[in-house]
Amino acid sequence: MRASDIVRCSEFPCTDILKNLFVVPGAEVDPSSIKMMLICEAPPPDPKDYFYAEGDAFYLKTLLQAFQDAGADVAGMAAVLRAGAYVTTAVKCGKTGYAISTDTTRNCSAVLEKEIDLFPEVEVYLLMGDVAIKAVNYISKRRTGKAVIPPGSTYKIRQGEFFFRGKPALPSYTPTGHNYLIEKSKRRMIAEDIRRALEISGSPRARA
Repeated sequence: MRASDIVRCSEFPCTDILKNLFVVPGAEVDPSSIKMMLICEAPPPDPKDYFYAEGDAFYLKTLLQAFQDAGADVAGMAAVLRAGAYVTTAVKCGKTGYAISTDTTRNCSAVLEKEIDLFPEVEVYLLMGDVAIKAVNYISKRRTGKAVIPPGSTYKIRQGEFFFRGKPALPSYTPTGHNYLIEKSKRRMIAEDIRRALEISGSPRARA
C-alpha cells in the first residue's frame, strides 16, 4: 500500500501553504507492519529534502540522526520502515512562513486522520512538535470531544501518560531542520522519546 495513492486533499482551503508542495509518503508499506507513527510538522521547502526523497535529503538526514541518537541501527528510510516506524507530517503542504496557522492545522488534521486510519496496528504515536500535537488534538476532539495532549510546554508534559485511540501518544519536538542539530537539550529529549516509542512498539531495532 502507498498512502499517497489514497490520501488526498481536493479543496486546498488553507492560505498559508504552497499546494504545489503537497506530499504524502509514497513508499510501499505493509500497514500491518507499522507499529509506531512519527508525526512531524510540514514538508520541507525543497521536495528533495523530504523524508522519503532519494540522495542526501536533509529531513531524512536529521531524522536518521535522531534514531541513531536513540540507539536504533538505521541507515536509511527503508531501515526505519523495517523497524516498524512510519514517518509523516501533520500538514501536507509546504508552508509559506515560519509558523503554521491554527486554521491550516485544523483543516489538514482531516487529511492526517485519513492517513492514520490506514495503520490500525500502530502501538504508539510520537507527536514531533506543536503542530503535530495540535493536529492530533483536533482529530481527538472531533471523535471524543476531548484533547489528547493538555496545554503546556513540551518539556514539562512529555513524561506524562497520554493516549490516542487507546495507544500511548508521546509529545516531543521536531527532529527536522538546522535547530535540531544545534539545540543539544532538545536533541537529547528527542532521542529519549524515540527510544521510549521503540520500546513500546516492540521494535527489534531498539537498543539500550
